[in-house]
Amino acid sequence: MNRLTRRSLLKTSLASLAASRIAEPESSFMLSAPRKGRICQSVCKWCYPNFTVDQLGEYGAKIGLQGIDLLQPDEYEIPRRYGLICTMGYAGGGEIGKALNRPENHAAIEKAFRANIPRAAKAGVPNVITFSGNRDGMSDEEGAHNTIAGLNRVKKIAEDHGVTICMELLNSKRDHADYMCDRTAWGVGVVREVHSPNVKLLYDIYHMQIMEGDLIATIRENIQWIGHFHTGGVPGRHELDSTQEIQWDAVMRAIADAGFKGYVAHEFEPTADPLISLRKAVELCDV
Repeated sequence: MNRLTRRSLLKTSLASLAASRIAEPESSFMLSAPRKGRICQSVCKWCYPNFTVDQLGEYGAKIGLQGIDLLQPDEYEIPRRYGLICTMGYAGGGEIGKALNRPENHAAIEKAFRANIPRAAKAGVPNVITFSGNRDGMSDEEGAHNTIAGLNRVKKIAEDHGVTICMELLNSKRDHADYMCDRTAWGVGVVREVHSPNVKLLYDIYHMQIMEGDLIATIRENIQWIGHFHTGGVPGRHELDSTQEIQWDAVMRAIADAGFKGYVAHEFEPTADPLISLRKAVELCDV
């Protein structure tokens, strides 16, 4: 009967397969002791398209995660069912290529934030994401001026609700050609001018390794301006393992030693068993 059940499950959708795998005994790698807690770890939902938020939340709780990243407003509350939170939410902060560096986008972003940041606060979501937008011929100086103006326009919404708006640093070399907020110095210059405890950077370690390297020193020097981290193996944005070039335990120690109390969310696309890859990443970063 067990064999027949397994055979029938294999013929169902990938989502059903994901559900069956989460329910299977995994005693060999289930969390046997509490995580050290120096790094608060999360996982980005988009990297696991064959798993529902519920399935990812159930498994994440078992392996010591504290949240799920990059959920839509109607998903904010789901992680709470498993003792987790949505660690960063989408809230209408524009698109990667079209966001804060152009004043014509500011009104729409403000309207969305006025609707969704209160929802985030109610659900215990600490961060929402936004972007600079692409250059498209605009100078970095003009873009910084416009982005500062846009963030100044919405910062009080975040401050009033205790939510942090995080602008993401992305690489323009391989993945997001022409993206403006592609270097730490530019992003720090913007958030420093905005001068709000609720406006910071999302430091994506994968992207900044590609653009700059020098990760540990850069993180130490700018930790006060960083509100959130993402991971991802370089090259390829796959597993955090020996096939790529970042020494993750050292980077995590630097983040923890700098006194960072926010979240580090895994944002890599698994090439092997996704659940095992995620569990191994959590173990590696538990410094």
